[in-house]
Amino acid sequence: MTRALTRTNFHSSKLIRVLSDLAVVDAVEPGTAFAEKLGLWLNLHDAINLCAALNESSADQSSAKFGLKSETSAAIGDEFARVRTNLVNSITQSCPPNLGADYEPYRRYYAAQQRAMDSSVRPLRSSVRAVLAKASPALKTLADLDATFDAIVCERESKLLATVPLLLKRRFEQLRQAHQQMLVDTQQTDDPALWMTAGAWLARFCHELQTALLAELDLRLQPTVGLMEAINNEMTQHK
Repeated sequence: MTRALTRTNFHSSKLIRVLSDLAVVDAVEPGTAFAEKLGLWLNLHDAINLCAALNESSADQSSAKFGLKSETSAAIGDEFARVRTNLVNSITQSCPPNLGADYEPYRRYYAAQQRAMDSSVRPLRSSVRAVLAKASPALKTLADLDATFDAIVCERESKLLATVPLLLKRRFEQLRQAHQQMLVDTQQTDDPALWMTAGAWLARFCHELQTALLAELDLRLQPTVGLMEAINNEMTQHK
């Protein structure tokens, strides 16, 4: 069940490792238990909501009918693959408009990709939860908990992720300044037409921007992946 509720484990994600490698954030040492981290995010009202979700889920199961068809599991798997593929293609096959020495277009581009991820991943997660809720009593409890947990952490996670394009501005400026210093050292004339050639500073930044977006996509999909693993386990047990 913990696997499906990992969205608050922001500090150990691939996204943080990418940003740390780019020297725009400090690496966070592991060791703090998940429950301790979660406790820092939840207040008393949130804890009451989680408890209520557990109680309501248990009460609803007495009269509920459950069953998971293989066609339903396959359909939700196909939908997950479609959503993920579309988002990956949007990230890897596009590039920020108005390429130049001003960071603002890149910030807007990153923010637009974040909105696209949010508008696709959240409905997908809800669809997977709906499948879980009809599969078995245990999976219905998991779905109810995930829905409550998502409502609790959604706003806080969004605020954290909104800082990523601001952090990447540091990297943009680092690469641009290094490029300018190289021109001074080598007494070369700058040529913007070469900025996107292989190994050039702007081409490097665009690649890093895409890498950060793909890592963020993985982070956003983690809870849905966990829920789908629960579905697959259910199907395996009943074969």
